[in-house]
Amino acid sequence: MTNAKLYTVIYVVLFVMATVQVLVEFAGLTYWTAFGAIIALSFVKALLVAGYYQHLRSEPRSISLVVLVGLLAALALTLAASYSIL
Repeated sequence: MTNAKLYTVIYVVLFVMATVQVLVEFAGLTYWTAFGAIIALSFVKALLVAGYYQHLRSEPRSISLVVLVGLLAALALTLAASYSIL
């Protein structure tokens, strides 16, 4: 698959995942179920963006691990902020 086709497929996947996130908000799920679904989708989207659009798949693993630590820190802050909302 050429780069343009690959990036197009990833873009479409990201678009669909963002649409699903919006639909989860209107699905009438419990707060924690909706929250878990949105966090899971956000985590996968962040991995796709970092891996392909920021080209971390071709970088040394040490750089990828530094970014992963930052991603996990952002996830922890999101969890803490959502807990304080309740």
